[in-house]
Amino acid sequence: MSMVGTSPQADARYHELLRRMPPEKRLEAAMRLSQAVRELALASIRARHPGADDQELRVRLTVRLYGHDCARRLFGHVPADAT
Repeated sequence: MSMVGTSPQADARYHELLRRMPPEKRLEAAMRLSQAVRELALASIRARHPGADDQELRVRLTVRLYGHDCARRLFGHVPADAT
């Protein structure tokens, strides 16, 4: 998978570095990236819904990451404007 907005040379170098990493280091990098995505998504949700409590933030984050159906199954009520 190529990175959007990255030069072909930089993209090739990135993938070369990934191939050279031991599997456990690639897993660590993937976990860090996943956590960063969650933190960015949560920051965006907080900015759009500054009055949301922890429960609402969890529901909205679940909708963002896994969709409405999953959030409904886990939490029951999902705000109509959750995206």
